[in-house]
Parts: sequence; structure tokens; C-alpha cells
Amino acid sequence: MQKEEHLVGYYIIVMAAIVVVLAGAKFVTPILVPFLLSLFIAIILSPAYSFLVKKRVPQIVAIFIVISLFLIILAMMAKLIGSSAQEFSQNIDNYVAKLSVYYSDISSLADSFGIEIPASEIASVLNTKELMRFVTSLIEGLGALFTNGFVVILTVVFMLLESQHFVKKIEYMDGHKETMKHINEIFSQIKSYMVIKALISLLTGFVVWLGLSIVGTDYAFLWGVLAFLLNFIPNIGSIIAAVPAVLITLVQLGGLSAFVVAVLYLMVNIIIGSILEPKIMGRGLGLSTLVVFLSLIFWGWLLGMVGMLLSIPLTIMAKIVFAANKNTEWLAVLLGSGESLEK
Repeated sequence: MQKEEHLVGYYIIVMAAIVVVLAGAKFVTPILVPFLLSLFIAIILSPAYSFLVKKRVPQIVAIFIVISLFLIILAMMAKLIGSSAQEFSQNIDNYVAKLSVYYSDISSLADSFGIEIPASEIASVLNTKELMRFVTSLIEGLGALFTNGFVVILTVVFMLLESQHFVKKIEYMDGHKETMKHINEIFSQIKSYMVIKALISLLTGFVVWLGLSIVGTDYAFLWGVLAFLLNFIPNIGSIIAAVPAVLITLVQLGGLSAFVVAVLYLMVNIIIGSILEPKIMGRGLGLSTLVVFLSLIFWGWLLGMVGMLLSIPLTIMAKIVFAANKNTEWLAVLLGSGESLEK
């Protein structure tokens, strides 16, 4: 009985500590968000930096090359995204007005079957205007990520410089080879996941942009960027990314072209998302659909729009850390999709 009371007390203390940590994280969000963003950028850029350093390029020169290339690509994307997002925001009402014609057609079709569905009800259920505004706010949120651009880039620079000595510092502090091997495995898995996921997301965005450009959909580059961003969110992300592109194509080019765009997204999701990505990454890093949805809600509440974009990488990192320790391995299994347990 006494043992059970101690156990209950232990869990109460743990839960109280979690609440305190979350409250603290919520309070320091303006500091935490740029730090997390810097961390993910540093992880993605680290292979290029390490490659140059191994080729005996001086660290300062290697940093300059990597950061310069990153900033050039970022500036080009920001210019294209900014003009497209602003123009699209101004034309949202026109697209919604054109979509109302299709709502009327759906209402008429339902009436022919004896089902009364007012067009206004369909519009309120689908809430297309709010969906499109959410999409633009999500893309514009990408620009907001770099509001403190100088701080972010400076932090990335110091993180890359520190990456060459960080493991050695921990080794000096701890002195246990097993612990160092453990930490190296965790870092290696996190880096591998982030780099591969970024490259696959880039491929997804490129294919979507190319396909939509061929079809002739307005703001093809914008939807390519959206596909790139939301590819970090499995299952749900591909659906959210497809909806605005399909709707825009519907009002611009008609039903046949919209169907072609829908098939394009479906094929990209099947070939890249369901075949290529699991084959490269392995099934062990998958998350359950419920965990994906809850991660979006939790990290979105904690860190805002940035949290939604980083929700899955953050959860995957947590899963990798949990899986590396036998005492917390069960948590990694709970977060997973369960495919690794199938025989």
C-alpha cells in the first residue's frame, strides 16, 4: 500500500514538473521559436559544412560558403513567395465568388434527387474563404519565421561551428564510451531524418510545381512551396496542400483540369510519400495518424504557426530519443505507426 502511495506521489510530481516546463516554454516562445528554427536549419546544413571541413576547407570559409548559398536560395524564394502570396490574397474573394457557381450546381443536383441542400449551407460547411486564408497565412508565416533573421542566421553559424566540438565536450564531461556511442547514434538518426526529409520534401514541391505549371494553374510556385512545407506533416499535410490547388484549377480551368491536378497530388503522395520515403528512411520512423494530428494541435498551441510547421520533426526527434533508451522505449512504440511491430 505504501509503495503504491509513493508511486502515485511520484507520478503527481512528474506531471506537475511537465506542466511547469510547458508553462515556461509557452512564456519564452519568442526566444524558443528562433532557437528551434536555427537548430533545424543547422541540422539540414551540417552535412554540407562537414563535407567542406573534411576537404580541409577552413571553418570560416566553409561557414561563409554554406550560409551564403542558403541566403541566396532563401532570398530568391522569399521574393517569389511574397509577390505570389500577396496577389493571391487580393484575389481570394474572386475565386470564392466563382466557386459559388459550383455550389449552386451541387445544390441543383441534390434537388434532382429530392434532397434539399441550399448552396449557402454548402459554402458554410466547406468555408472555402477561411481555408484559402489559412493557406496564405501558413505561407506568409514562412516569412514570419525569419522576422529575427539576423539572430537566426547568427545562431546557425555558431551551431555549425560548435558541431565540430560539441561531441568531444560531452565525451570529456562524461568519459564513458558507451554513453558517447549512445549520443552519437541519437544525433546521427536526427540528422539523417532531417536531411532526407528536407530533400524528399524538396522533390515533392518541385514535382508539384512542375506538374501545375504544365497544367497552367495560377500560382504554381506558391502551391509547390506549400507542398514542400506540408510534406513535413505526413498523411494530413498532403491533403491540405492539394485542396487549394485543386479548387483554384477548378475555377480557372474547369473540372477536367482539376481532376488532373487531383490525380497529380495522389500520384505524388503514393510514389514519393508511400513508396520512396519509407524505403529510404525505413518504417521505424513512422508516426501514427493520431499522433500526427495531436502533434499539430499541441505544438501549434505551444509555438503558434511555427509549431505546426515543426510539429512532426520535433515529435520524430522525441521518438528517436525515447527509442534510444530501454526505459522510455515504450513511449517510442506508442508514438509509432505500429508497422515496425508487424511480423
